[in-house]
Amino acid sequence: MAQFVKWCATIKESVNGHEMTVLNADPKKIGGAVKALSKLVPSQYASDARVAHLMKSLGKTAVAEYIEEKLPTSKSIRSGDLGEILGTSYLGEFTVFTQGVKRLRWKDHRNMSMRGEDVLAFGVNAATGEVLVLKGEAKSRVALSGATVTAARKALSANKGRPSAHAISFVADRCFEQGNRHLADLLDSAQLKTRLKASQVTHLMFTFSGNDPVAHLRRDLEAYTGSIEQISVGLRVVEHQKFIKSVFDLVGSNGI
Repeated sequence: MAQFVKWCATIKESVNGHEMTVLNADPKKIGGAVKALSKLVPSQYASDARVAHLMKSLGKTAVAEYIEEKLPTSKSIRSGDLGEILGTSYLGEFTVFTQGVKRLRWKDHRNMSMRGEDVLAFGVNAATGEVLVLKGEAKSRVALSGATVTAARKALSANKGRPSAHAISFVADRCFEQGNRHLADLLDSAQLKTRLKASQVTHLMFTFSGNDPVAHLRRDLEAYTGSIEQISVGLRVVEHQKFIKSVFDLVGSNGI
């Protein structure tokens, strides 16, 4: 996990009946954040089982090379990938949406963005047994703008606010392959039989920027008129680009 509580100050407020959270990174604790993320990042691109198999068959040097070939070298792709990783980690640390797949493992190329929703995570309603689905957009920018938030809102609102059928099928297939048959069955049922209801869906707007996101996120929530529950999170790291570079540089120097 990213361990946000160890390096961020948290400010929460309710806007238009929805939750808005701003995480301000403490400059004095950035080193610890970089270390925590450098341990988290490799697992987003390769499974523990895959790494263990390579270690046993080919050794540590081969594992380090394998991980290195998975990591993006493009600045913009690194920024986008880390935004998704941070957004997903936030869900795991602070919400009920703890199930899903690490989708960056299935990238077509390390310097390409994946198509579809940035973040998909799942939980289960304890009372009804229904699957709960979170559809998220993660935006990483040196300077977050209103236009970027507007684009993210447009993506969240697409398909009547639900994830695309392709995205749900992709996750269900991966869950089935990895042995998580229960979640795969719930997703198959929600998509092919009962259909996903708005009450089962939550939206995440996650921004990672060098500037203060408050005004943009507040304006977006104030304008929202739909019925789907919203979670809006803005992570501010003043030295945004340096932070991203430090994380990936440390992953590379660690080797594994």
